[in-house]
Amino acid sequence: MKGDFTIRVYGLILKGRNVLLTDEFQLGQPMTKFPGGGLEYGEGTIECLRREFREEMQQEIKNIQHFYTTDFFQQAKFFEETQLMSIYYRADFANELFTDFPVSAERDYSNLNKNGDMHFRWCPIENIGQQLSFPVDKKVGDMLQQMDDSY
Repeated sequence: MKGDFTIRVYGLILKGRNVLLTDEFQLGQPMTKFPGGGLEYGEGTIECLRREFREEMQQEIKNIQHFYTTDFFQQAKFFEETQLMSIYYRADFANELFTDFPVSAERDYSNLNKNGDMHFRWCPIENIGQQLSFPVDKKVGDMLQQMDDSY
């Protein structure tokens, strides 16, 4: 069998019963997802997550703990004959100075006009079901909804 893999690494940042999401424009379309991105050759997954948070948010993260890795076949949306593997970590911001994002249960694609445009928001976990654009993210959203407040 032939085919490729793409590995994505995402951070789950919680603030009370809100989770950090990004509304963004990539590959010619709007999308809502957890912060993070693609693993680069030579990186470990935690190193990738730290790099993504630095690049996207100019933020350092701490208390990084594995939460979930894709355990089923998922065809990558943007690449033919490519299997997606997604790895999710719970984490906290190392510095709370720049985390004053709006709380919103609604997607907001306004002012997202070109690839790379993005903005962040806190989404109430109970409203996450219809927010996320991708199947594995939706599974993780369901898992977050099942968590108790002690996590």
